Amino acid sequence: MRGPRSDRTTQTIITGHAFVQNLRRGHYELATDVPPGLRVAAAFTELARAI
Repeated sequence: MRGPRSDRTTQTIITGHAFVQNLRRGHYELATDVPPGLRVAAAFTELARAI
């Protein structure tokens, strides 16, 4: 059976999923001027520029 092998892996997946859901819902000031369908892609572009 395949799947996460540790609690840390599971926690990382859960945290990432929650982050993306919050981005989609507009809870962060990232990509607020972009339509909801494109918000995640625009937010990751902004984050990449910041790094």
